[in-house]
Amino acid sequence: MELELIKNQIHEIRGKKVMLDMDLALKHVFPLHKFLLAVRRNIVRFPEDFMFELTEVEMKNLVSQFVIPAINQFGGAKPFAFTEQGIAMLSSVLKSKKAIQMNIAIMRAFVMMRQFALTYQELSEKLTELEKLHNQKFDDIEQVLKYLIQKDKKQTQQAVRKQVGYKK
Repeated sequence: MELELIKNQIHEIRGKKVMLDMDLALKHVFPLHKFLLAVRRNIVRFPEDFMFELTEVEMKNLVSQFVIPAINQFGGAKPFAFTEQGIAMLSSVLKSKKAIQMNIAIMRAFVMMRQFALTYQELSEKLTELEKLHNQKFDDIEQVLKYLIQKDKKQTQQAVRKQVGYKK
């Protein structure tokens, strides 16, 4: 259940999977200002590929996609987005037991999403192979399954069918 909640707070911004500072502060049970203070005190640990500040456009996109209810949810400041590596680095900055447990849960959510993406890619490749093999375009998985079941039924019927015609 916790992994599902975390997964819903992972967004794609600038082509990277990230979590916003306000979500991370809540998860780590830190007030946002203390969370950001701890990050700023250790800013050398957070290069651009670990953490970046959102632009106005990115903030508006999050609101328009219903990720954030309203722009004032940000509290007037531009939020920071933390990549998977940045979240891992948080464990060296936030040292409470709750923060460590939450970091582990968040890292598991990132791994789970990566595994899902790989599985989806493999499934997509197999679907493309089937389309080429059977010279047919499939719209969804259900259509593929129906096609394969019908094909198997037809082959079975052909195999058990009583032969008719001239016999020697």
